[in-house]
Amino acid sequence: MSRLPIWSITTSCSALLLTLGAVGQVHADSMSSLIAQKSAQPDYSARYTPSYPAVPAAKISTRSTIQRAGAGNYRSNAANTQPAVNTAYRYPEVQAKMPTVLPAFLSGNYDNVDSEYLPLLSNAETQSSLAAREVISIARKMALNERTIIQGGCWDYLNAVFKRAGVTRDTIHKGTYGQGPYANSGEIEVGDWLYYINHGYNGVEHSGLFVGWVDEQAKQALILSYAGESRREPARYRVYDLSNVYQIMRPNV
Repeated sequence: MSRLPIWSITTSCSALLLTLGAVGQVHADSMSSLIAQKSAQPDYSARYTPSYPAVPAAKISTRSTIQRAGAGNYRSNAANTQPAVNTAYRYPEVQAKMPTVLPAFLSGNYDNVDSEYLPLLSNAETQSSLAAREVISIARKMALNERTIIQGGCWDYLNAVFKRAGVTRDTIHKGTYGQGPYANSGEIEVGDWLYYINHGYNGVEHSGLFVGWVDEQAKQALILSYAGESRREPARYRVYDLSNVYQIMRPNV
């Protein structure tokens, strides 16, 4: 077998390399031309991209939704701070009746009960059941005569009254602060320990001792109430709106 001369092989390889180089250059020129054409075309994506309006930030209200009786559900304030007194609420005017003679145990000048309500307090203490009479009498002595200060709030004070009177308590009506069911005025008796919505003080929960109706139709009643906590004040008798009484506990011997 004959061999090709070295100069012939070298010449063939050189020709092949030149051919491949020319092909590669043509391919590169074609790619460059294609890229240039693509870049020169206008961008239609922005023209046909739908535009959506910006969504406004959500607004969160922290305002209390507590309302008066019959106006919907009740919610307590989310903050645990002491609420400010609600000056927008006004109790209905009632006509006071002052008797000419009061019992001896109510003689005196008191700054924690209006004199016009002393007859109601007298009737509660003299014309009620035995267990209720004990509770009303002990409560009156602690509030008016001894001006007793109890550590704690309204619950602690009334618990001390019932203990000192030597009576137990039966739950007559049971509901919840926000949803009821709320008691009718006919279910409430003298000496009852009531839990109710305090409409005169921002709709907070409160409890007090029922003394008697000042105006039953308007749900206005005389209540022995104790503020307690950091206030160094004795319990006081005042008129409350009992439109939303959700628990009744009655004294029992």
